Amino acid sequence: MVTHRIALIPGDGIGREVTPAARQVLDVVGKRHGVGFAYDEFDWSCRRYAELGAMMPEDGLDRIRHHDAIFLGAVGDPSVPDHVSLWGLLIPIRRGFRQYVNLRPVKVFAGVESPVRAARAGEVDLVVVRENVEGEYSEIGGRLGHDLAVQEAVFTRAGTSRVAAFAFRLAAARRGRLTSATKSNGIVHTMPFWDEIVAETATDHPGVTWDAEHIDALCAKVVLDPARFDVVVASNLFGDILSDLAAAVAGSIGIAPAANLNPEGEFPSMFEPVHGSAPDIAGRGIANPLGAIGTAAMLLDHLGHAEAAAEVEQAIGDVLAHTRVRTPDLGGTATTETFTKAVLEALR
Repeated sequence: MVTHRIALIPGDGIGREVTPAARQVLDVVGKRHGVGFAYDEFDWSCRRYAELGAMMPEDGLDRIRHHDAIFLGAVGDPSVPDHVSLWGLLIPIRRGFRQYVNLRPVKVFAGVESPVRAARAGEVDLVVVRENVEGEYSEIGGRLGHDLAVQEAVFTRAGTSRVAAFAFRLAAARRGRLTSATKSNGIVHTMPFWDEIVAETATDHPGVTWDAEHIDALCAKVVLDPARFDVVVASNLFGDILSDLAAAVAGSIGIAPAANLNPEGEFPSMFEPVHGSAPDIAGRGIANPLGAIGTAAMLLDHLGHAEAAAEVEQAIGDVLAHTRVRTPDLGGTATTETFTKAVLEALR
């Protein structure tokens, strides 16, 4: 049996409620495929910040550096400013481990009604590839009193080239279409630079058809005609916004998985559902576990267990298509535990 060592960070809010669901699914499907998981759980969270003044210890990255993967439930609590909680935990892991690809697949499942009329099951299946460690989310800038704030965007040739190359390779392995999100008509330095590097990268992938769309128009087109998109590559800010929009098009951000990848495998990659800590429903036992379970499938695939990952995705699809089990975000009354049990039954 192959055993993978997983750093488990349940985090805050509903992260603590959906992480056990992902763990149960990993254990069940792993057993069938001769794969075991050893979990090391860490209490890094806003609760820890309140008690000790830090989201994680100073040597936190060293403690998880040699794990095979990291699973993060969610980060954030109303008692801690968002910029404190994210920059104290999530972003240091992403940057310290060079997880420069944020991968967010979006699919409309049979049995889940999209709020968008044109989004139909079997037709909408896209992936947002978000640059994850530079761009608009740099640390360069500052404030001058109450009247001035400056935030610098940082785009490097190395950073843009590697995420563009990843996106083109992914498109080549899928349906062969790529869209680059830009705003070069209004942002006169970084976005033309982004456009030039994407165009250069395209020459190495002649089998991929590609185009560029301004981000404002692209958001409209994702709503109006989501089925036309295959792979979308975007900068840190644009990818962040676009991937949540696309997840909503699919029916609920509660079912959206995500991964922070170090494609070269020099460092562990981190897997986290899109939905965040959702403090408004935390503690009520009604959080949708499908985002975390789908994220577990991405973890399996990353670790080389594609068949097991496909079985998890199929189980999610079967529950949505053939049962009425739904959490409140999908219009039902099921609990997190009930929804998880339904997926486990489909797996078995």
